[in-house]
Amino acid sequence: MKESFSYKVFRVINVIIILTFVFLTLYPFLNIMAESFSSESMIRTGQVNLIPKGFNLNTYRAVLSDRLFWINYRNTLIYTVVGTIISMFLTTTAAYALSKQQLMMRSPILFIFAFTMFFSGGIIPNFILVNNLLGWSDTIWSIVIPGALGIFNLLIMKTFFENLPKELEEAAAIDGLSQYGIFLKIIMPLSKAVFATMILFYAVGMWNSWFSAFLYLRDRELQPVAIYLRGLIQGATMLTSEAAQAGAQAGEGIQINVGSVAIVLTSAPIIMIYPFLQKYFVQGIMLGSVK
Repeated sequence: MKESFSYKVFRVINVIIILTFVFLTLYPFLNIMAESFSSESMIRTGQVNLIPKGFNLNTYRAVLSDRLFWINYRNTLIYTVVGTIISMFLTTTAAYALSKQQLMMRSPILFIFAFTMFFSGGIIPNFILVNNLLGWSDTIWSIVIPGALGIFNLLIMKTFFENLPKELEEAAAIDGLSQYGIFLKIIMPLSKAVFATMILFYAVGMWNSWFSAFLYLRDRELQPVAIYLRGLIQGATMLTSEAAQAGAQAGEGIQINVGSVAIVLTSAPIIMIYPFLQKYFVQGIMLGSVK
């Protein structure tokens, strides 16, 4: 069919609007990257836009040469992997059970879960519970357990399971599969899209999380990289022995763009992973969205 003039105009306007949003989204990150590679004098005078000016690697060199940075980076990786596995296990099993209409006390359980989306115990009770009663201070469990089950993610996955054809499960049951067999061999292979979406949600949240570590981890060698970089930005920690021995001008050059370097170092891994999950991410949002 031949496109009408009005439809062509609509497409042009649509493309312009989308490109505008793309530019507005990318511009801050590109500007941050340019600043992270720019010199202190160029940043102070406001000459850095999208292209680095006065190429400078002092901050990257100082941070990446610090042993504590790599220890904290390893901690973040471990916390993210372990936390995502635990969260996915809890979310998947709970969502599958709640997707069954015949589940006993299904409505009260859903109400309790939904209630926690709007009301929480507060920071002080949580701190007393995790630190004093459970004794999880300076352990990985204080990071990965308290926020392991995301209720919003649970509801999305529950809705996705409810939309799967019931006939598939009935046929599998007739063939002799148990409930666990149906879940592992039928449901999970059909749920790759929503699984990828949930993994991305949980992994990004765990990777960027710093407040729980700030509360419960006192040992600096157990803290995630977000706390390390936060300390750099606030000047609460020394950059490195190399930075401390450098001249005043070099030290200022490190300080002026340390925030930009921190953002780049923490965002880069997630940005590199996202393209591989983008297809499943979009599918999962569309298929599992709450009606």
